[in-house]
Amino acid sequence: MLDRVLNAKSVAIIGASKNKTKRGYQAIKTLLADGFEGNIYPVNPKEDKILGLKCYKDITQIDAPVDLALITTPAGTIPGILKKCGEKQVAGAIIIAGGFRELGAKGKALELEAVAVAKQAGVRLIGPNTSGMINLKTNMNLVGIQNPPRGNIALLCQSGNMALTLITEATIRKHEGFTYYVGVGNESDIKFHEYLEFFRNDPETKAILMYVEGMSEGRKFLQEAHNTSIKKPIVLLKSGRSVTGKKSAGSHTGSLAGMAEVSNRAYERAGIIVIENSDELFPVAETLSSQPPIKNNTIAILADGGGHATIAADLLSDYGIHLPELSDTTKAKLRQLLPEAASVVNPVDVAGGTDSDPSLFADCAKIILKDPNVGGLLVVGLFGGYGIRFEESLSIGEEAAAHRFGAMVKKRHKPIFVHSLYSSYDSRALDLLRHYDIPVHDSLDISCKCVASLCKYGNYLKSYHGKTNFVFNWRAKAKKEGQQIIENAKKEGRHVLLEHEAKQLIKLHGAPTSIGQVAKNQEDAWAIADKIIGNGDPKEKVVLKIVSPDILHKSDAGGVKLNLSSESEIKTGFQQIIESARVYNPDADIRGVLVAPMARKGLEIIIGTKIDDLFGPVIMYGLGGIMVEIMKDVTFWVLPVSPTSCKRMLEDTRSSVLLDGVRGQKGYDKPALRKLISMCSELIESYPEIEEMDLNPVLLYEAGLDVVDARIILKK
Repeated sequence: MLDRVLNAKSVAIIGASKNKTKRGYQAIKTLLADGFEGNIYPVNPKEDKILGLKCYKDITQIDAPVDLALITTPAGTIPGILKKCGEKQVAGAIIIAGGFRELGAKGKALELEAVAVAKQAGVRLIGPNTSGMINLKTNMNLVGIQNPPRGNIALLCQSGNMALTLITEATIRKHEGFTYYVGVGNESDIKFHEYLEFFRNDPETKAILMYVEGMSEGRKFLQEAHNTSIKKPIVLLKSGRSVTGKKSAGSHTGSLAGMAEVSNRAYERAGIIVIENSDELFPVAETLSSQPPIKNNTIAILADGGGHATIAADLLSDYGIHLPELSDTTKAKLRQLLPEAASVVNPVDVAGGTDSDPSLFADCAKIILKDPNVGGLLVVGLFGGYGIRFEESLSIGEEAAAHRFGAMVKKRHKPIFVHSLYSSYDSRALDLLRHYDIPVHDSLDISCKCVASLCKYGNYLKSYHGKTNFVFNWRAKAKKEGQQIIENAKKEGRHVLLEHEAKQLIKLHGAPTSIGQVAKNQEDAWAIADKIIGNGDPKEKVVLKIVSPDILHKSDAGGVKLNLSSESEIKTGFQQIIESARVYNPDADIRGVLVAPMARKGLEIIIGTKIDDLFGPVIMYGLGGIMVEIMKDVTFWVLPVSPTSCKRMLEDTRSSVLLDGVRGQKGYDKPALRKLISMCSELIESYPEIEEMDLNPVLLYEAGLDVVDARIILKK
C-alpha cells in the first residue's frame, strides 16, 4: 500500500529553489549528489531550470508519472497543492512545514483540511511537521543528512534532531546503518502501524527502531506490532514518561492509570523492546538486527579481570538474566587451558592466562558456548587492546580470536558480546568483530542492556501461549438482565451504577459477591439486617453503605459502617450515614443505605478496568483496599487478557509472594482470582457501554473469594 510512497521512482520537489539555504534547493542537490535512481522534477512557477533540471510551473504539467511530492512551501499553501497532486495521481506527499496542530485550534483546522483534501485526492501524507524521509536502497534522500550509513535497520522517528543523533551515532560506529528513515511528524495520515506493516514485509529490513512522542490508533499499532515482532524485532523509546495520562476522579483505576504504566506493559506484550535511555537505543537495535536471540535467558561471562566480571554479573542479575553453573565437562576443559589462579565458574576469569596469547579467549569461548546450559557469551575487559596496551605482536592473536568468534556465532547460533576498554581505539581485532556483527561497546551498562534485550526478545519468541493480538473476538455475550440494569441507569440520566446494581451485573457473569438490599429508613435497615444475622445472632455482622450516584467514594463521605449486629447499632448507623452524606454533598441524590453481610477477613485485592485514550480497554490488578492509593502495587494490561495473561498479571506485582503464603501462612486461591480477572475481561467485551469498573476490595481466601464492593461507570 505504501510501496509507491516509500519506494518512489520519481519525486517532484514543490517549492524548488535556487536559493542554497532553502530546502527546495538542498533536496535537489542531495538527490543528485547521492545518485537517486529515479527521476527528479523541480516545481516552481518562477524558474525554468534548477541545478540543470527542467523546472515545471505546476505539478500537473509534468509529462511523466510522479510517485512522490516533497512539499517545501508554507503551511497555508498545502491544501491547494494537495489537490493538484491528486489531479496528477501522485501516490504520496511529504509535508515539511510546521504550523499545524502544534500551534493550536487554527493550525489543527488547517491540518484537518489538508488531510481531508488528500484523502479525497487519493494522496497519502507523511507529516506534516516532518524532517522528511530517506530510502537508502535507492539513494532517495529527502532529508539532506550527508552520507547516512546503509544497513538493515528501519528508523521511524518523530524528532528530526533525534533522528540526526541516531544517524550520526551509526556513522561514527562505522558498522550498522539503515534501510529507511521516516520522519513521522504529526502522523496526520499515515500511521505508525502502517509503517510497521511495510517494514515487516521489506526483506532488507531486519529490525525497526522507533522514537515516539505521540501516537494515534494505539490498539491498531499493538495489533500490527504483534504481527511484526514475531518476524523481526522492534525497539522503541517513548518520550514523555513523566506526563501521566488524564486522570479520572471517578475510580481508583482511573486515577492510577498513567500513560507510562499502560503503554510500557502493552508494548512489551506486543513483543516490543522498550528502551528508557536514549544512549541505549541504537546499540540495542543494532544488536537485535544482527544477533540470534537468546531463548533460555542465560549468559556466561568471560573476563580478564574480576572487577568487570563482578559488575557485569550484578547488572545482568538486575535484568533477571541467569548466569548458569557450567557443566563439569566445561569446567574441566577450561581448567586444562587456564592457570591455577583462574576461576572456571561463571563468570570465568582467565587470571592472566591471556596475557601472552590473547587467542586463548577464543579457545575458552569455544568450550563455554558448547555448554548446553549457556545461551550466549559476554566477553569483558581488555580484548582488542592487548596489542595497544602491552605488545603490538599480541594483536595477531586478538585478530585470530576475532575471526573465530565470528565463526562460532554462525555455527552455534549463540550470540557473543564484547565489552572492551579499547572500543574507541583503532583496533583491527575489534573492527573484525564488528564485521562479524558482534556488538562491541566500551560501556558495561550498554553491553549488559544489549544482552538483556536479546534475552527479552528470545523469551517473547518462545512464549507462544503468552502472546496476544489485542483483538476482541466478541465471543462474550451480554445477558438480558445485565443489559436491562444498564438501560435503567441510562433512562434515569445516570452514568454510574449503584453498588447493588454493579454487583448484580457482575454476579450474572459468575463473580462471587453478596449483593444485599437497599433500606429506605431505619426500620427497613433493621428488618433486612435481622434476616442476614439470623434473629440477632451476634456471630453474624452486617455492613451499611450509602447508596447515591453522586457519592462514589463512600468512605470519604462517612458513608460506611462496619461490623454491626444489634438493632440499636444498625438504626443509629443508618441515621449517621444519611446525615454524613448530606453534609458531604448537600445536593446528592440519596437512594438509601445498602445493608449487606459483613465479609470475613481475607487478602484485599483490587481489579479494575478503564478506557485508555490510546489503547482502548485496559485492566488493572493489584493490592486492594485503602492500600491501593498508598502502595500503588498494581499492573495494567491492555484487554483482552488470556488465562496465561492472568497468571502473568499476578506475577507482575511485588505483592505476588503473598498469594503463595508467607511465614507459615497458607496460600490463597489463585485459580479463583484468575477466573475473576478473565470474567472482567469478558464483561468489558459484553458491555461496551462501560467506561470504568472497580472491584475494590475483593477479599481473597484460601478457598474462594468475595467481591465486597463494586463500582461501574458508564460512558457519557
